[in-house]
Amino acid sequence: MDLILWRHAEAEDSAPDMARALTPKGQKQARRMAEWLDSQLPAGCKILVSPALRTLQTVEPLKRKFKVIDTIAPDAAPEAVLQAANWPNGKEAVLIVGHQPTLGQVAALLLCGQPQSWEIKKASAWWFVQRDADSVYLKAVMAAEMVK
Repeated sequence: MDLILWRHAEAEDSAPDMARALTPKGQKQARRMAEWLDSQLPAGCKILVSPALRTLQTVEPLKRKFKVIDTIAPDAAPEAVLQAANWPNGKEAVLIVGHQPTLGQVAALLLCGQPQSWEIKKASAWWFVQRDADSVYLKAVMAAEMVK
């Protein structure tokens, strides 16, 4: 199973948390990362998105169908993200568009077996692969600034 964690792009700080919109820089970051992801993701990739405005605006340039999942909203438990993705039992690739610190905790859980305070930078994507029960590896880490 492939699991891709995509942190939302840069957002304004002034609005209530769930209503924070992307900044102009964040909109550019989202477009760049969406272009890269679109070129890499399999056609049947399942896309799950937090209900926060900034995640919805981040996924919009990808122009693929997605599902809003309330259980991966800000401050979700890392286990809730893995459960939403059906990790590790799913058959299809899953892209999660979410938040810190949860996504960093998910990354640490996958690679180290326990949630830790790892940082996933804004608009970045981390791609994990599990081919059997005993091996999880990090296939790619891509930052929006690296995509031209």
